[in-house]
Amino acid sequence: MSISSLAFDTLLAARDAIRDRKISSVELTQQALARIEALEPRILAFNSLYADRALAQAKAVDEGERTGSLAGVPIAIKDNLCTRYGTTTCSSKMLANFRAPYDATVVKMLEAAGAVIVGKTNLDEFAMGSSTENSAFKTTRNPWDTSRVPGGSSGGSAAALAAGMCCASLGSDTGGSIRQPAALCGLVGLKPTYGRVSRYGLVAFASSLDQIGPFGWTVADAALLLNVISGHDPKDSTSVPTAVPDYLASLDQPVKGLRIGIAKEFELTAGMDPQVKAAVDTAIALYKSMGATIVDVSLPHTEYGIAAYYVIAPCEASSNLARYDGVHFGHRTKEPVENIIELFSKSRAEGFGEEVQRRIMIGTYALSSGYYDAYYVRALQAKTLIKRDFDQAFEKCDAILCPTTPTPAFKAGEKTGDPLQMYLCDVFTVTCNIAGIAGLSMPCGFTNGDQPLPIGMQLLGPTFSEEKLLRIARMYESATDWNTRRPKLEPV
Repeated sequence: MSISSLAFDTLLAARDAIRDRKISSVELTQQALARIEALEPRILAFNSLYADRALAQAKAVDEGERTGSLAGVPIAIKDNLCTRYGTTTCSSKMLANFRAPYDATVVKMLEAAGAVIVGKTNLDEFAMGSSTENSAFKTTRNPWDTSRVPGGSSGGSAAALAAGMCCASLGSDTGGSIRQPAALCGLVGLKPTYGRVSRYGLVAFASSLDQIGPFGWTVADAALLLNVISGHDPKDSTSVPTAVPDYLASLDQPVKGLRIGIAKEFELTAGMDPQVKAAVDTAIALYKSMGATIVDVSLPHTEYGIAAYYVIAPCEASSNLARYDGVHFGHRTKEPVENIIELFSKSRAEGFGEEVQRRIMIGTYALSSGYYDAYYVRALQAKTLIKRDFDQAFEKCDAILCPTTPTPAFKAGEKTGDPLQMYLCDVFTVTCNIAGIAGLSMPCGFTNGDQPLPIGMQLLGPTFSEEKLLRIARMYESATDWNTRRPKLEPV
């Protein structure tokens, strides 16, 4: 038995086909739901589906009742974005039955633009992880090789798109959680500048680092989604009131006098797969052949990135997750307890998974009396130095190019026994969040072998440089065909 792919898989193609009446929104949504039904047992990308609601939304588009720049297009969202319908679980037992009383701002924006939300996708619990193996419910699989991980924490959103279950998806990125799965699944993934997209309704992991962003097959898909979800939101105190350009309007205009920065610190990373390095070097050569100037830059405090991130993020997680006590909301133990402290501890021990508990303990320790200055304050000092490094580097170049991940997708279970090895998967991505700048991952090649795996490269740009960053990415995409490749999938 074979399952047909979506008639129009890219976001722009689907949007235009619905607008031009080449296909109805109901037909395309039915195709997406049929593909989910056939492939979900293998991919395990979704925590919840909204088939009836999605078909009703699609019908309203076809009847002219819903319009907008995404009218009728099936889209999936990460299960840490609040919606009034369904549950918002963060892939945790702690929130297994949580129903949010409001919609996240980005969800409102998607639906105002006419999008059809087909379901919520799996993630590492509370977005803490790099492989989507930390979910309390399931381990999502990589559509290119189902024995491998799709990356994390937004692995469900990446896998759903790569498997053709939707035309685009949303994820969140705290230390690489959009860009890393985009690289491992052969997609374009964008982490916007901190403050560009509202975080209202995103269940918090590390509030100074979290940012919502798009997954697409092409740079244009990411640009279109970014158009829809960007903008100031008074409900988010970190949302920046700056004008939002039309990211699609100038997308095909090459950047004149383009300067691509190459940081020597990224070149020295241990554990780099030779095929990843070769693919990225080829991409650099292609930019040079297109007239770009390759500039050597230095990011001397990069070596402190992982250490700073794994102090700052757990500290903020420790604070944010303190609210899940089994009293106000969240899982409550059914075991007998003698006092309130026992109620808290048993509820949290049952509700939180191993990785979340590990990070809460790290953060609580680093914030405790006697250790606060030694760990948290020093991590914040490193954050300042990392941001300064990027500011100085961007005086010499328009964007910095480097690998997104040191290796292609690894086997499920390969790194679960060694948290440090898992943390090192984020070595190229965490400094982008620490500095609050924009970052984009896009496919730049495939590994050799019987089952080729995608390789991703990362472009980093200054704050609010998304328009130029997308144009730089589009220059490369227009000269290659990596974004046209699709995994071959059959139902179980």
